[in-house]
Amino acid sequence: MRIQTADQIGVCSWSLQATGPQDLAEKVNKLGLKKVQLGLTPHRDDPGTWEGTQEILAESGIAIVSGMFSTIGEDYSTPDAIRRTGGIVPDEHWEGNQELAKAAAALAQQMGVKLVSTHAGFLPHEPSDPQFDKLSGRIDTLARMYAEIGGSLLLESGQETADTLLAFLNEMAKRGASNVTVNFDPANLILYDMDEPIEALGKLVPHVEQVHVKDARRTAVKGQWGEEVVVGTGEVDWVAFVRILAEADYAGDYVFEREAGDDRVGDIAKGIEALKAAMQQVAG
Repeated sequence: MRIQTADQIGVCSWSLQATGPQDLAEKVNKLGLKKVQLGLTPHRDDPGTWEGTQEILAESGIAIVSGMFSTIGEDYSTPDAIRRTGGIVPDEHWEGNQELAKAAAALAQQMGVKLVSTHAGFLPHEPSDPQFDKLSGRIDTLARMYAEIGGSLLLESGQETADTLLAFLNEMAKRGASNVTVNFDPANLILYDMDEPIEALGKLVPHVEQVHVKDARRTAVKGQWGEEVVVGTGEVDWVAFVRILAEADYAGDYVFEREAGDDRVGDIAKGIEALKAAMQQVAG
């Protein structure tokens, strides 16, 4: 078993709603963290604002441990809306999403970042579904872009069950795309009412290269969103979560993501304490 420690904790840049690299560095420092997952799409769309990010973060001793790119046309108004519009599923955006992924890969290479995550979208549950082969091919196409820079493409969990994601990972292995791995987000499985996070982590842990630390409560009304809450106040069993990772000798990062609330820094600070307590309990 590998002891999980506070040194593995980081934060998603987009969760801090920073106005630029200096503001981002200040907010990460305020949390007492030294690791960040960087949203790469803003760097492509607004390079002037984000120029010098890597250098400014480095001056504060902050490492960019991974990147993320979002896809075109995503509508998160309802679970059904994102089912139709999310990830690489929509045909009308496939060409544009390839360009986005390519730009993100170039930025990642420039910054020396080896892990880049994205939402693949709602993947078919059955390999016999005609969409399964098409979407497998699309993921394979993106994976090859990241293989060229010696990196991994991390599929974020939540929009499918663990079994469905495993089927896609097995298909990727057959296609030779061994650099397709998982960014495991336990809260997404609750928000989408898709799976039980601890059970899902147990199945997926051999493929997990990074985890998001986010908490939620499941919806009482089918077809509506669950509620994202401060880490430690939702339905995720953080002690069980850390224990599975520790027993799997997980050496990756725990990256906080907060996408709700008016005090993101304050909420994440509370969550960090809850996660540290879980780590200490597992370590004994």
